[in-house]
Amino acid sequence: MSISISGLYIYPIKSCGGIALERSAIGMAGLHNDRRWMVVDADGVFLTQRSHPAMARVRTELRDGYLIVTAPGQPRLDIPVDVIEDDDSVRTRVRVWRDEVDAVDEGDLAAQWFGALLGTPCRLVKVHPQSRRLASVDRIDHWLTGHPAVEGFSRQHIFAFADGYPILVANEGSLAELNEKLVARGETPVGMDRFRPNVVLSEFGAFDEDYTVLVAIGDIRMALVKPCVRCEIPNTDQFTGARAAEPMSTLTTFRSQPAGGVTFGMNAIVSAPLGAILKVGDRAEVLLDF
Repeated sequence: MSISISGLYIYPIKSCGGIALERSAIGMAGLHNDRRWMVVDADGVFLTQRSHPAMARVRTELRDGYLIVTAPGQPRLDIPVDVIEDDDSVRTRVRVWRDEVDAVDEGDLAAQWFGALLGTPCRLVKVHPQSRRLASVDRIDHWLTGHPAVEGFSRQHIFAFADGYPILVANEGSLAELNEKLVARGETPVGMDRFRPNVVLSEFGAFDEDYTVLVAIGDIRMALVKPCVRCEIPNTDQFTGARAAEPMSTLTTFRSQPAGGVTFGMNAIVSAPLGAILKVGDRAEVLLDF
């Protein structure tokens, strides 16, 4: 079955504004520069739109070796992309969910910038080049055992500050069905940005991603290993930070799972050759398992 890649997105700072791409390097860690930075509180614990919806107002851009960060009412903040690998003077330990990760503190100016925006003491950190955060091995083993015909995926997938897996895959057909239900209830349709995916599929049936084992684009393969359980972030306007009841209220009516949680999109791991590039418009073959 052939479908298309219709969107590629990275979110350089976890839970802040994303960047739409036409092409991206892709590897075991996901799309290049995705969730490479993160805001943490005074104890080094990650902050997100769940508790700080104003993070949605932060816009990001990668240009000329810098991460450029802007937000309404704030001066522009320029952060160097590269880090000196053997400089431990700014090395720190931070926590994202249950994982403790080596990171690089981006300094007092960045801390003051985000502290002023969020109204709380915080720091901006970047994943350390020697950090080794792993995706859930148990879930990957379950997928490998359940689909032995699919070979070549490592058990260990090192990635940065995304919630649990290197890639989040979403489907235009699923968003269209959700929006039909929203309109039928007298609500306003939402954009795909509410779900913050990395890879968007098109020419695919609504929620067929639930039954997809593998998405293959030439030598690039993405294994869809776990449904994405949603919090309240999809209810947050990704430009203003305003929060409402939709679309989660409508999603709850038809996407609640027996084991708990409301799902939209699929978490994925990646197998790709060194230097692999994924592009909008690429054709993909999918392996389904109903």
